[in-house]
Amino acid sequence: MAVPLYQAKAEFFRMLGHPVRIRVLELLQSGPMPVRDLLAAIEVEPAALSQQLAVLRRSGIVTAVREGATVVYALAGGDVAELMRAARRILTEMLAGQNELLTELREAEVSAQ
Repeated sequence: MAVPLYQAKAEFFRMLGHPVRIRVLELLQSGPMPVRDLLAAIEVEPAALSQQLAVLRRSGIVTAVREGATVVYALAGGDVAELMRAARRILTEMLAGQNELLTELREAEVSAQ
C-alpha cells in the first residue's frame, strides 16, 4: 500500500529535524566539502557527525564520494539548497513579525504608564 503524500512529507521533514543535519545542508550549499572541513565548522564529535551524515546519505539528500582517504559530501540536487533558502526566508519573516509585535507591546506598556 502506498504511503499518503502528507505522510511522506512529514517523514521528510522529520528527517531534516536535527540541528547537525541542518548545519551540514547549510554548509554544503556553497559546494562539496570533505568530512574534516564539516567537522571543523560544526564542532561535534566525529561519531555524531558520521551518524547524521549517514541519515542524510540514506535519504538521498547528500552524496558522498571517496577521494583517496578523504570522503567529500555534496548536496544531491539544487532543490535542497532552494529548500534551505526558503526556510531562511520564512524564518526571517516570522522573526520580523515577532519583532513588530514586541515593539507594539513595549509601546502599549509605555502608554499605559
